[in-house]
Amino acid sequence: MTTLRKLESREEISFLVNTFYKKIRKDELLGPIFNSQVKDWDHHLSHLTDFWETNLLGVRRYKGDPMQAHIDVDKKSNQMITQDYFGHWLHLWFATIDEHFEGDGAFRLKNAARNMSTNLFMKMVMSRS
Repeated sequence: MTTLRKLESREEISFLVNTFYKKIRKDELLGPIFNSQVKDWDHHLSHLTDFWETNLLGVRRYKGDPMQAHIDVDKKSNQMITQDYFGHWLHLWFATIDEHFEGDGAFRLKNAARNMSTNLFMKMVMSRS
């Protein structure tokens, strides 16, 4: 049995992001979207680690516009992304956190992901012509 850890450092966030996106890349629903859009996975994973580190620890490394990035991916995917995609992403995110982490940081990253996914999906749909 794996001992659950606390999410309290960049190293733990990086482990979470890398473990999670290994699942995403192999996933039947989400893999094709991510694998067609991400050209440099090492850079993308580092960028996402920055994003989640900013969200959890308040370290301001992240520079980007996640809203515009999701709108752009939706356009490149012929606006085929539905709420089910976001729900599936959340399910995998929660499962990955639960497999490895516990405590306040785990709770906070789940809650942040839930809130962001709702906002990202709504803004993405509103941007459709």
